[in-house]
Amino acid sequence: MARPPSSQPTPAELEILRILWARGPSTCREVHEAMGRRDRVGYTTVLKILQIMVNKGIAVRDGAEGRSHIYRSAAPEADTQRRLVRDLMDRAFGGSAAQLVMQALSAKPASADDLREIRRLLDRGRATGAKR
Repeated sequence: MARPPSSQPTPAELEILRILWARGPSTCREVHEAMGRRDRVGYTTVLKILQIMVNKGIAVRDGAEGRSHIYRSAAPEADTQRRLVRDLMDRAFGGSAAQLVMQALSAKPASADDLREIRRLLDRGRATGAKR
């Protein structure tokens, strides 16, 4: 049975999204230049990926600047990250946030700053839960 097309970004699409989030709305040439420094990807490949991203609804193509179209992310970075984490949590951890967090922390040690932020979020969640 064929899988339906995914609206989740592929690794290459995520790389382009990171560029769009960092730079803001950009032409294909600007994205290509940003990618090319690291990945040596061809211009037509970047253009094709951007077109696929528009078709999937994860990027938006705005009116032309001169003759170049301007591309931007369809969603803020945090929204996309939450959607990806929610999908991973559902598929790999049966919906368990605790299992996801435990595996994440065991896979790569957290910095002291990260642990403080996690503690702050847990404390805030505990205080919010107590009021419910």
